[in-house]
Amino acid sequence: MDTLLGTDLDHAAALLRAGELVAIPTETVYGLAGHGLREDSLRRIFAVKGRPLSNPLILHVASAAHLSGYVRPDAVPAAAHALLAAFSPGPLTLLLPREPAVVPDTVTAGLPDVAVRIPAHPLVRELLTRLDFPLAAPSANPFGYISPTLPGHVLRQLGGRIPYILDGGPCQAGIESTVVGFGPAGEPVVYRPGAISLEQLRAVVPAARLRTAAEKTQRSASPGLLPYHYSPHTPLQLFGPGLAALPAFDPATTGALTLHMPLPGLPLARQVVLSPGRGDLAEAAHALYAALHRLDALGLQLLLAERLPNTGLGLALNERLEKAAARG
Repeated sequence: MDTLLGTDLDHAAALLRAGELVAIPTETVYGLAGHGLREDSLRRIFAVKGRPLSNPLILHVASAAHLSGYVRPDAVPAAAHALLAAFSPGPLTLLLPREPAVVPDTVTAGLPDVAVRIPAHPLVRELLTRLDFPLAAPSANPFGYISPTLPGHVLRQLGGRIPYILDGGPCQAGIESTVVGFGPAGEPVVYRPGAISLEQLRAVVPAARLRTAAEKTQRSASPGLLPYHYSPHTPLQLFGPGLAALPAFDPATTGALTLHMPLPGLPLARQVVLSPGRGDLAEAAHALYAALHRLDALGLQLLLAERLPNTGLGLALNERLEKAAARG
């Protein structure tokens, strides 16, 4: 099939109502969207991505009011309401008890909680208001590969496999949403670090915490928990922060991704500096996936990536880089 790229919301909505898939822009990454309640659409998402059925999907809705019917209102912790008020619409995904008679098992991999999010991108918000169903939308790329933050990334990876890409320009946040579940006392638990930092969550709900080591051994209850992901085809190896643990490399066949200064001894044409001179982690997050796409297209034998400061957004960025290197 031919994959068209445009901004026609009516066309995108008609395709989604018919059970087709559409790539949609969000403030985090482009998503591969389908009807969130239709089994045929859900199965098509998994097939197009090559995604295992054991990996849950995120349902996207237009507003907190649209969560009604998909989650059990009597079982939503008070902290969830506080986080929704503070961060939605935006890059926040919550794991909440689902309405099992409405939300298919395919969305949640048979688990009791459903991942829900209210995206902030104006184009997809308008699209959602035209639909009477939620959109299931993992990232619009083959499973395990680098997430797309430009419509061109989607076209290169999924062109010919989906009918339409809704062009919303570059994604602003540049990394996926923060996924938050809730512990035994109703406290927020970060399952996947993302575009909202732990420090930002704690400013609203001080009890927010990361998953414990024991919780990480449990069955994946959330999208984004597999051991490798976001990976370029070129092998990737981490070093640093700074020049710590920098391996020997061949300058003729190696590329590098660094935070604020280029790597000595390597041609600048094969390097991407995420936040030149500043080391700004928000700027680095916005640029991360586009940089990995660019470096991966050079046909090199090795990519070196600098570990970032492990605070604020650096926690999420390092998690993405570690998973990208884990495929190796």
